[in-house]
Amino acid sequence: MLGGFKNIQKIPELQKRILFTVLLLAVYRIGVHVPTPGIDTEALAAIFEQSRGSLLGLFDMFAGGALSRLSVFALGIMPYISASIILQLLTVAVPHLEKLSKEGEAGRRKITQYTRYGTVLLSIIQGFGIAVGLENMAGPTGVSVVIDHGWSFRLITVITLTAGTSFIMWLGEQITDRGIGNGISLIIFAGIVCRGPAAVANTFRLLLSGEMGIFFVVILSVLMIAVVAVVVFVESGQRKIPVQYAKRVVGRKMYGGQMTHLPLKVNTAGVIPPIFASSIIMFPATIANFIQHPWMKIVADLLMPGRLLYESLYVAFIIFFCYFYTAVTFNPIDVADNMKKYGGYVPGIRPGKRTAEYIDGILTRLTFSGAIYVSAVCVLPSVLISRFNVPFYFGGTALLIIVGVALDTVGQIESHLLTRQYEGFMKKGKIGRKR
Repeated sequence: MLGGFKNIQKIPELQKRILFTVLLLAVYRIGVHVPTPGIDTEALAAIFEQSRGSLLGLFDMFAGGALSRLSVFALGIMPYISASIILQLLTVAVPHLEKLSKEGEAGRRKITQYTRYGTVLLSIIQGFGIAVGLENMAGPTGVSVVIDHGWSFRLITVITLTAGTSFIMWLGEQITDRGIGNGISLIIFAGIVCRGPAAVANTFRLLLSGEMGIFFVVILSVLMIAVVAVVVFVESGQRKIPVQYAKRVVGRKMYGGQMTHLPLKVNTAGVIPPIFASSIIMFPATIANFIQHPWMKIVADLLMPGRLLYESLYVAFIIFFCYFYTAVTFNPIDVADNMKKYGGYVPGIRPGKRTAEYIDGILTRLTFSGAIYVSAVCVLPSVLISRFNVPFYFGGTALLIIVGVALDTVGQIESHLLTRQYEGFMKKGKIGRKR
């Protein structure tokens, strides 16, 4: 791996891409600390301190702490992610979008343009909702969060938050085009990782004060390393279905006859299932912060992280959305038809319907394994906090995003190295053996 980092110094273009990425991420982190006008930040911070188990806390994590400060980047990149997911789901249901998705680069550019429009629309709606909600919120001392109520505050807030999200979207696209790729993912990654130093400092403080023992810290560190290793192993895991292409003669040349494989990831759905599951379960707790009613408080208490009902529903929703999102994004029938169209077949399996059934069977078993794995990783933080009083959040959606983005980024850098005849980070890895 050290040799791989040394090879980066030999490629000026790659150095410029990495530096460009770091600079844009620094711009994003600076913007997180620029406040929106007309807000009492102390009262708002006190409210978020009481809302850690609600949707506000979840969105604040994806916004890198910008929502709890109500900075110009308070909405974060969530409107863009929501618009992307909506367009992806509509691609299955709307024939026009399905046709665009199959038109190659031109179709993808059109869908990207629709995603941008959807991002702006969702930002306006969410910005207005936040503005109205803030006017009805007050801190523990009764101090209103909003300094001056009225339409002027609402309009300024909507314009500011929409512009902030649009700017983040532009930053992500610039990192993807001119940086090392995965711009949107890297922005989310930066927002989550920035909380790491505070967690480490808090752990050391508890260790020095005697509230945590050195033996417990060592055991916890070993557990964290083991969990990260498992996540890396599973996220890199694939089930390779062998595919044989028949020989065919075109003119005087013979094509095909090669053996390849169809890779199926263990966790095909990625981090979408836990995000959807968290949003649904945390909705009552979020509503309870605005509606002061006894039965709403009871429901919110039952659905707090660490409670048996919350964890059971969380796992059930994760498993459901793993199957649902995999079914939406991966169609075995289309894959089998494309293989048959180009003369490909799975050895021992009849092309067409039989191949689709074979792929669907493997994908179903893989999805179940992936759903159990995602559920275990997402339940881990609640267990550590409620049972072992761990003073920071470790695991869950944040860990899946961090590991996934880190692996993708290393893969992007390694591809730049390999295209210029340099060894990658992992000389003994699969890519190295292929070379």
